Amino acid sequence: MSIENQIRAFAGTFILLSLALAHFVSPKWLYFTAFVGANLLQSSFTGFCPLAIILSKLQNKKI
Repeated sequence: MSIENQIRAFAGTFILLSLALAHFVSPKWLYFTAFVGANLLQSSFTGFCPLAIILSKLQNKKI
């Protein structure tokens, strides 16, 4: 799976998880949803994505 697809899967999972937590636990989890969305938005303009850096380092590391 490419890094771009991994980022989309990671972001989608975290958004759905935080929405479920906001519904069942506390509405304050929506701040996390907003953080993920803001990070996706800024990375689309700047090309800088911390998760992409982490994933590329993990892929280069021999386990």
